[in-house]
Amino acid sequence: MSEPDTTRRLPTLEKAPSGPGGPEGPEQSASAAAYTSGTGGGRAGRFWSARRLPAALVALVLLAVAGLFLYDVAAVRAGQQAMAWRQWLADELASRPLDSPWVLAAAALAAALGLWLIVLAVTPGLRAVLTMRPATPAMRAGLDRPAAALVLRDRAMEVAGVQSVRITVSRRRVRARAIAHFRELDEVRGDVDAALAEGLERLGLVRPLALSVHVRRPGKR
Repeated sequence: MSEPDTTRRLPTLEKAPSGPGGPEGPEQSASAAAYTSGTGGGRAGRFWSARRLPAALVALVLLAVAGLFLYDVAAVRAGQQAMAWRQWLADELASRPLDSPWVLAAAALAAALGLWLIVLAVTPGLRAVLTMRPATPAMRAGLDRPAAALVLRDRAMEVAGVQSVRITVSRRRVRARAIAHFRELDEVRGDVDAALAEGLERLGLVRPLALSVHVRRPGKR
């Protein structure tokens, strides 16, 4: 009875050059694979940031300006003279033309601040949190990117031949840079590929993440 075929197709290898110095340069092996973190069984969006700091700053500025104007208007109604800064502002607005550089600069600043507030209002934020597939419709879960990188790093360190590894997790890609002190680089790279692919699957993320692995020998001391 023949044994079942358990071989699998490895990602395409990209042999890096031996280095600018020729054969003396460090050996390297790299791969890039479109592994995904799950089947995408959910459509949960990103987590929205509360953005308490921008909201508090805008509220404080508006409160201070409104309070100052209200105090000055009440003082004028009570028979006192208006503040010098409000008289200066009224004179400037009445005398300066609309194409004045100061007027244009103030308008551009106000437009930039307004655009910034609109962007904050319509974008979710919290880019450091990866959305996970919900176990139930009523529950949402997220994973910090540093925590995901730590989990994947522990998996990569379990591969035989890996001396050290650095994992970087972005919103769309996982980059692994490992140093192997024994075994063939292609073999180590393939095992790291498989370990990280399994780790990505177990993270249970909604958005598929591409995987890029680079393995090299340790530098000469």
